[in-house]
Amino acid sequence: MHFLKDRGFQHRIASEITPQAVYEERRRWIQMAAAGAALAAGAGHLGRAHAQTVTAPGKLAKLPAVRSAVAGANTMEKPTAYEDVTTYNNFYEFGTDKADPARNATKFKTTPWTVAVEGEVKKPKVYDLAELLKLAPMEERIYRMRCVEGWSMVIPWVGYSLAELIKQVEPTGNAKFVEFVTLADPKQMPFVGSRVLEWPYVEGLRMDEAMHPLTLLSFGLYGEVLPNQNGAPVRLTVPWKYGFKSAKSLVKIRFVEKQPTSSWTKAAQQEYGFYSNVNPKVDHPRWSQATERRIGEGLFAKRRPTLMFNGYEPQVGQLYAGMDLAKNF
Repeated sequence: MHFLKDRGFQHRIASEITPQAVYEERRRWIQMAAAGAALAAGAGHLGRAHAQTVTAPGKLAKLPAVRSAVAGANTMEKPTAYEDVTTYNNFYEFGTDKADPARNATKFKTTPWTVAVEGEVKKPKVYDLAELLKLAPMEERIYRMRCVEGWSMVIPWVGYSLAELIKQVEPTGNAKFVEFVTLADPKQMPFVGSRVLEWPYVEGLRMDEAMHPLTLLSFGLYGEVLPNQNGAPVRLTVPWKYGFKSAKSLVKIRFVEKQPTSSWTKAAQQEYGFYSNVNPKVDHPRWSQATERRIGEGLFAKRRPTLMFNGYEPQVGQLYAGMDLAKNF
């Protein structure tokens, strides 16, 4: 998502650190996640492969995962510190300041939770969280994340390719796009109803983008279940696109024939196109996209050159062969 003023240069204060209450409020969800992981392990998926070990604070339930074999899924770059990943967030349902989600999502209830899959599919279904957790083996994917605001992170996600879910529901020939709808609960999300965006938050992908193995249905990060402020209990992660394409706290996945209109496109069509691929040659109307600031490298660190498709061009460039990526931004 987008924020007009990049506040990454602010010094952190004690109140910005994630409070312990954020974890205590989610014990039931943690138990479900642990149960789902155990079921996957029982199926033999985790026991037959070497689990990737990551450094994590140990505050949330572990989400065992194997190192992904998908091409491009594991960058060798140093992961961003867990504290930064969990306290520097864009999640407008909980506020527009980077520290707001960690402060305001402490009592967010993620159980019970269901995700409805509907539209142009042969097998529509409403999945509960436990079903989703055991639908496919959990993998660790260490992805670069590039925000349209000009900053970046490296995050070890846990999940599986969205394609695994798509195969289960069997899209029809009319399914050309996938629309993702997120929770919009003003009782739990204090900024839902604000004029920042139209709610609920909606995003979309072309079918071939959604089926690409790098497109991740994410349930955790740093080897643990997702914190509330990072999109719990399940979110989308599309590493070659700007971060706002990765919808958080998903409640509905719809397969449609016509291109869905994303929330940021509705808010500012001249600034946020449907594709939102990372392209350093196409500036945002109000700032350059040629470089980025890696969170955690310090106030005076040199900005990095931004890579085409966020460095995933070898894996995804063919999806856009023949397209004018200056017009289809």
